[in-house]
Amino acid sequence: MLTRRTLLLAAAAMPFAARPKAEPTADIGVALLNAARAQIGVTTLYDPAYASIGYPMGDVPRERGVCCDVVIRALRDALAADLQQLVHEDMRAHFSRYPKLWGLKSTDRNIDHRRVPNLRRYFERRGLEQPGDGDLLPGDIVTMTVPPNLPHIAVISDRIGGSDLPLIVHNIGAGAREEDRLGAFPRTGHYRWAG
Repeated sequence: MLTRRTLLLAAAAMPFAARPKAEPTADIGVALLNAARAQIGVTTLYDPAYASIGYPMGDVPRERGVCCDVVIRALRDALAADLQQLVHEDMRAHFSRYPKLWGLKSTDRNIDHRRVPNLRRYFERRGLEQPGDGDLLPGDIVTMTVPPNLPHIAVISDRIGGSDLPLIVHNIGAGAREEDRLGAFPRTGHYRWAG
């Protein structure tokens, strides 16, 4: 039986000229993963405090953040995609379609993009959702629930862990890390940025 690990090892052993040409979405995924991975050692703190930030392209200091900030920064650094502005504009135009978990009566461009349920809704509205437990590719974005009910988000790595699942790049409490934690929490979503 071929496993993902076997396929990745076989591809790595192929001469470069024999490798199939990467699809544009694969290139996007690798760029997104590399930008997420570049945060390791830079973002060293988990800090969920509310902060007033600039707009557009606002951010909390790079040494701190939450799980969403890994994805936000990766998209900005790799693809110049500003989730702060994209989510804010979509929420402003379609506020009733977004979760009402925080008692908000209107949008808040300082925090809306830094909440996993809002990112999930935005990704779904953009048609980025992948079916079921489809193939996980490097740079894909997954959402999970950390028990008992904390939403979490991470970027899929191109490295396979001891669990035989891809590693994830995320911030779950000690800064940006690449860890073998994909199977640790129930998955709630799978998304692929399409450019």
